[in-house]
Amino acid sequence: MTTRDLTNDLAAAMPLSFADFDPRAEGRKAGLVIVDEVNGFATVGAGALAPPAPNEQVSTMVSETVSLARHFTAQGWPILAFLDTHIPGKPEPPYPPHCEAGTGEEELVPELKWLEQDANTTLVRKDCINGFIGATRADGTNAVADWVKANGITDLLVVGICTDICVMDFVLTSLSARNHDMMPGLKDIHVYDRGCSTYDLPRSVAEEIGYGATAAHPQDVTHYMGLYFMASRGAQLVNKVLLPA
Repeated sequence: MTTRDLTNDLAAAMPLSFADFDPRAEGRKAGLVIVDEVNGFATVGAGALAPPAPNEQVSTMVSETVSLARHFTAQGWPILAFLDTHIPGKPEPPYPPHCEAGTGEEELVPELKWLEQDANTTLVRKDCINGFIGATRADGTNAVADWVKANGITDLLVVGICTDICVMDFVLTSLSARNHDMMPGLKDIHVYDRGCSTYDLPRSVAEEIGYGATAAHPQDVTHYMGLYFMASRGAQLVNKVLLPA
């Protein structure tokens, strides 16, 4: 059985439901969240977890994110971008060292570098997988919650990498934070399928490079699983974003 066959079997047994998302809908104030679209995850050859060769799912994610970000900032809508920035010498098992401060892996991919100068964008560096936790300051305040409140955001549109790891951790924690009334006014969290991706590590490759079989991470399967678990917790899955012409 191929990983594509396995993904198809998952889709048959556990189907996903997608909808359009219109950030201009009446009563809606949308904020775009970009998770970890940095060199160490999305630029070919840029690190241990970056694609070793051009990857369609990753390149689609970047192009879709660029389009969304351009439209959002043209409308003056808020954007928050996470930059995975780990402390050297403190890798997160079971992953190899990646996106460490000062390596360049922790910087935005070239296609999104312009966000650093964008007036509508808030950048948040995080030292752990979970962006909501990583946005918590020493005094207990949280940069994500403050951003949602300051901009009167009712709906989050989330894109980024990895669908089943950093994206999922952020979405699941944010759903709980919303339900715990940590972000008053926030109604829904939407995850854009084509705006997300994850890495591909076939079992044969994982074993060949010494990581072992349990490190296997087939891209299509794990992307689907990430979407499934986010939806099962209350996230809205999106397959089309309705943008102004």
